[in-house]
Amino acid sequence: MNNPAIGVVGCAGRMGTMIAGAILARDDCRLAGATERPGAEVVGKDLGSLLGGETLGVAVGDDPAELFAAADVVVDFTAPAASRTHAALAAEKGCALLVGTTGLQPDDLALIAQAAERTAILQAANTSLGVNLLLALIEQAAAKLPESYDIEVLEMHHRHKVDAPSGTALALGEAAARGRGIALQEHADWARHGQTGARRMGDIGFAVLRGGDVAGDHSVIFAAEGERLELGHRASSRAVFVEGAVTAALWLAGKPAGLYSMRDVLDL
Repeated sequence: MNNPAIGVVGCAGRMGTMIAGAILARDDCRLAGATERPGAEVVGKDLGSLLGGETLGVAVGDDPAELFAAADVVVDFTAPAASRTHAALAAEKGCALLVGTTGLQPDDLALIAQAAERTAILQAANTSLGVNLLLALIEQAAAKLPESYDIEVLEMHHRHKVDAPSGTALALGEAAARGRGIALQEHADWARHGQTGARRMGDIGFAVLRGGDVAGDHSVIFAAEGERLELGHRASSRAVFVEGAVTAALWLAGKPAGLYSMRDVLDL
């Protein structure tokens, strides 16, 4: 689809603001509009002013239904409850939707999958192109290395992040579990404290760090007797997530109904 109209919900959030600005800076797409939750301070203000630039004559709205009706693709980095509403609106309006929201629970994912039967939806725990290549590498490594290699997932984010482990850490754990042919929920070791006993063979461990302004550090460690393999990714700026999100939104425009992932964007 040439020059698709891309909308942004949650435009006052960290990612929403950056994505809206990135869309405005490109000539291969256009900004369909942007919304925030009703009652938010920015509602009614000029979008250009919100982005710290010139006045655009486009006011921040509070009705996502209008945005979904006007856009070819909507980008959603909000919260699970809001993403559920947005998935239903996307299905109703026939608008493609990119969901980058983290902290989604199984019932949220089920609702998104249901909505994807009627429109194109791409759900991604992380839109960085590098992270999504890392996911494929983790799955391959877990498939090739024997169970004697213990798998540990380590992640660190800024002090303001509200969910833990991060969506990306969970996706890395899922990738390792797929490679091993096991269910993550049955083998995850989410935290350790006190007299935990010896590590259980086959578990996938998680460790979470929070502090400062870290955009996102992730490592997966395969540890065995005599050697350790570490695969990781460090984001020094949220710009990598923004670039990946806009790339994915452009790819998603005009796609038939279905549930897609960043693997599809990268043709992995």
